[in-house]
Amino acid sequence: MNKEKEDDFAFGRENYKWLIIGIAIIVIGNVLMIGGGSDDPGVYNPEIFSFRRITLAPLVILAGFATVLIAIIKKTK
Repeated sequence: MNKEKEDDFAFGRENYKWLIIGIAIIVIGNVLMIGGGSDDPGVYNPEIFSFRRITLAPLVILAGFATVLIAIIKKTK
């Protein structure tokens, strides 16, 4: 009887776990991109083009999207 209830859902418990992990990774990637601006728009701040914002954060976001994709595709037992 319990198995029939579980079959009504498109995702299993493990799928939701991976989905939440993937969303958390995407949020972390967006947080890594924050900052680098200047209070004065007339002043150039080269920190906006740092390795963290230009390279690391987009790679972390792509890893989060890959995790979400795996969560969607993964079959549960």
